[in-house]
Amino acid sequence: MVIFNCDNINWPPPTTVATTITTVATTAILLTTVVNNAVPHQLQSFISAKFKKLAKTLNPETTVVVDEFNGIAPNQMFEAANDYLGRKLSPWTRRISACKNAKESEIRVSIDVAEEIVDFFEGVRVTWVLLSDVKRCGEVVRGFKKDGDLCEMRYFELTFHHKFRDFILSRYLRYVLDEAKKIKESTKEIKLHTVDYDHWTSINLDHPATFDKIAMNPDMKTDLIEDLDRFITRKEYYRRVGKAWKRGYLLYGPPGTGKSSIVAAMANYLKFDVYDLDLREVLCNGELRRLLIGTASKSILVIEDIDCSIKLQNRECAEDGAKSDNDDEKVTLSGLLNFVDGLWSTCGDERIIVFTTNHKDRLDPAFLRPGRMDVHIEMSYCTFDGFKLLATNYLGIHDHPMYNRIEDLLRKVQVTPAQVAGELMKSDFAEDALQKLVTLLMTFYPNSEGELV
Repeated sequence: MVIFNCDNINWPPPTTVATTITTVATTAILLTTVVNNAVPHQLQSFISAKFKKLAKTLNPETTVVVDEFNGIAPNQMFEAANDYLGRKLSPWTRRISACKNAKESEIRVSIDVAEEIVDFFEGVRVTWVLLSDVKRCGEVVRGFKKDGDLCEMRYFELTFHHKFRDFILSRYLRYVLDEAKKIKESTKEIKLHTVDYDHWTSINLDHPATFDKIAMNPDMKTDLIEDLDRFITRKEYYRRVGKAWKRGYLLYGPPGTGKSSIVAAMANYLKFDVYDLDLREVLCNGELRRLLIGTASKSILVIEDIDCSIKLQNRECAEDGAKSDNDDEKVTLSGLLNFVDGLWSTCGDERIIVFTTNHKDRLDPAFLRPGRMDVHIEMSYCTFDGFKLLATNYLGIHDHPMYNRIEDLLRKVQVTPAQVAGELMKSDFAEDALQKLVTLLMTFYPNSEGELV
């Protein structure tokens, strides 16, 4: 073993070291200046390209960039990586992003910006880093955090040895997608998305409605459930026949007949997120298109009160030339229908579109054309079967001596399930609640002239 005694080394004075460093730096600057002045620009570019190529050859790593958005649409790969890496945090991860909404049962964690996660897949080592870049935006794009005209765009960098390039792209990324899907399904929280200015914001949808609790025609309810079951299992069928994997429903009927509850029951049954679109919050067709593309697969898009939510340009009026100067800046009927069944309808899979209206007869004929709204469901007034279901839910009873009287009245008057439920909620005692319902029904009972009072 050779031992060096540093005490016996004659170190140069600090002033000499500083002078040497200054000389080297000055020489480097001088050489750079000489090269820039003496060597032709074309030759400089050639040498620079050769050095870059040599550096790439010596560097054994390949980096895959996964942006948060693919144009104006969310990048599924980014979302999957974010969910997947949340389960890969180690004791050495220093910055962790934690999020929990009021009605969520679990805290969702993921890595924060500039943090690094090392993962192994079938013996191959990969490194993930979440980065953020702020750039000037010529156009405000949905989903970016806006600060004036600046947009913050997040992205992952996935780095690995270049010899595993095909393996990572074909197998590892698919593995991440599959694992993220399992994570989402195990911690699924149904979300209700609404429009906030020009982008979607979400909260948990904690609506208790289920098909077992909705007072509607039993046969119609069975048909709806069977239609939903058939839809979600027909991916290959839709692809084979050349149609977008979507389904359209039109719910129509008087207010209080349960149209919104049907939507909530559909969401709870399918575990689909709900996007509630108020067209009055949308400025133009371009913004509408960005919002609709931003909806995820396995979701329900709801446009309530379509007959009065916005004055959509009627196609017949357009053909007559009745067009105002600012029609191009508004949401038009053709712009909406182009997403329902046009080329834009293919941007996503397993989507359900629900329109609701109190007055089906007021809808533009273009809405009712076959192929747009696949299923028309009339939400009618409360029937005796519907009442019995409500009585079971609200009062916990299945029969009562007053049922015959109530059945007779329901055949003669028209009341909504919401009105019936309102009376049943007024008392915890079945006798009292049913009597209040009878009193309500009697106010609608035909008088001696055969007209409703």
